[in-house]
Amino acid sequence: MIKKLVFFVLALGVLSCGSTQPIVRTNKPIYRKPNSSVVRTIKKSLNAKSAVVKNPIVSKGPSKSPEIKKLEQKYESAKEENKSSSDATVYSKTEILEATTRVKVTTAMVLEYIALYKEIAKSNMVQYGIPSSIILGQGILESGAGTGPLSVLANNHFGIKCHKEWTGPSVKYDDDEAQECFRKYDEPRESYKDHALFLTTRPRYLSLFQLDKDDYKQWAKSLKEAGYATDPKYPDKLIGIIERYQLNQYDAEVLGTEFIPLKVPNNPITFNSDVYQVSQGDTLYSISKKFNISIDDLKRKNNIEDNAISIGQNLKIK
Repeated sequence: MIKKLVFFVLALGVLSCGSTQPIVRTNKPIYRKPNSSVVRTIKKSLNAKSAVVKNPIVSKGPSKSPEIKKLEQKYESAKEENKSSSDATVYSKTEILEATTRVKVTTAMVLEYIALYKEIAKSNMVQYGIPSSIILGQGILESGAGTGPLSVLANNHFGIKCHKEWTGPSVKYDDDEAQECFRKYDEPRESYKDHALFLTTRPRYLSLFQLDKDDYKQWAKSLKEAGYATDPKYPDKLIGIIERYQLNQYDAEVLGTEFIPLKVPNNPITFNSDVYQVSQGDTLYSISKKFNISIDDLKRKNNIEDNAISIGQNLKIK
């Protein structure tokens, strides 16, 4: 009994001595199981090919001026209106302009375009010798009065392609061939200046500057002959716009001569009775009825593939 008591006291002493030893702590981090959600990053291959887009392609550039934003809004409005209008409505209420692109514009839009750029055209006539009427007429036709894709996205109002010497920015657009290169400008004024330089620095246009500055008809014909446009109807379209909007008045202002307003009849027929000049509201159907000719014959005589005709265009009717 006494031996058991002594053993118990000794065991109790050993345990009490062990409890006085200091506790050592380590800084080893505690492992925690990661969250089940995993964030993955995807790196886009630098060799990935871009999709081919048939609309104009343009890199991001400087912010657009209020002038360009305004014209861009008009372009979008014209596109939406064109989608919801029939051909008859288009021709009776609006004008079709077709060069590098085919757009529908109102008379008010054309007049506003003239107001915006007439002073630039007059200044270029003084500096470079190109008639204001030709400058404005080409601007209206080529840019769709500032609403066409090239003018809105690239400020290119004259459909000037890049050519070999161009080192500035550009856009791609379907014209005679797919995805052709067209020049891009920061402001429309630059496009007007480049148009003047384009005509004055190329030998094939030198003959133009031998013409009278008030002879817009011969200028329009000579532009086509020199290769400015591939459209065989280009001179007629250009002359029609000049006469409809009396653009030759700005030639008279620069030259200091008297301007006599052109008389453009509501139902104009040229001196050649075999030719009819398209006026506002005309369609191929209405012209065919007026002259007792089928639409197919009318299109065949004038090499027309679709139903597009322009104000001022001369059509063979016999």
